[in-house]
Amino acid sequence: MSRIMLNATNTMNQLQKQLDLIGHNIANVDTVGYKNRNATFQELLTQQNNNQALNQYETVRNTPLGIRLSTGAALSQTKLNLSQGAMRTTDRMLDFALTQEDQFFTVQVTENGQTSTQFTRNGVFYLSSINNNEVMLVTAEGHPVLDSNEAPVILPENIKEIQLQPGGVITAELTNGQALARELGLAQVIRPQMLESRPGSLFALPAANIANPQDVLTLMQGGARGDIGMRQGVLEQSNVDLATELTEMTLMQRSYSFNARSVQFADQMMGLVNGLKV
Repeated sequence: MSRIMLNATNTMNQLQKQLDLIGHNIANVDTVGYKNRNATFQELLTQQNNNQALNQYETVRNTPLGIRLSTGAALSQTKLNLSQGAMRTTDRMLDFALTQEDQFFTVQVTENGQTSTQFTRNGVFYLSSINNNEVMLVTAEGHPVLDSNEAPVILPENIKEIQLQPGGVITAELTNGQALARELGLAQVIRPQMLESRPGSLFALPAANIANPQDVLTLMQGGARGDIGMRQGVLEQSNVDLATELTEMTLMQRSYSFNARSVQFADQMMGLVNGLKV
């Protein structure tokens, strides 16, 4: 296969990955708390051909000696964008929005028999009955919402109203006049690019063992809870800019088309060469 075909096919494979990423962002434009990802490319290794043995004949050139042949481009990384999404007022008692970009709710997720703590910006919560006398605060997917001690938030079923207090504390007023307070569990992310995306706007620590998980995020406890920013009856929308994503999609589609035409032209040139008669 010619170098033109190799360069084009390598780049087309990587462009397809970015198109998939853009499509995923667009599909979640209305997902509460969704954070988009941006892709960056880098040039693959180049091959240096020193075809000029006499350097004195290359004195007038401004570029390096020889010919540098590239092998295409590759997707170097996808960067998580934690910028704040727009706020939408719902006036619903169990809707909460975080107003600090690096803060996440902590939830308990069970997958394949394994239970772990994961993190989300989606503050759409519900009360799920667990017995005749108690209810548990859960996400829309049914995952238990954790408190500051990493335990599920469990309340009596005779709740009349829930109010948000400073520091991420919710107070539940019961029908008998009593009131209970619970601290919602929150984590502050230090290195968001190390988080792994999971279904349902969830994030988790990398599957590989991390020597110091606190270097990635810390649970907000004690005095740190004074920095919590949260609003009730409000939801944070996705931070996907639809116009930007559609523009990027158009550019990637054109780049993909140009590389596909390069393969077509290379095939035509090889056909012409093979048809030459001596």
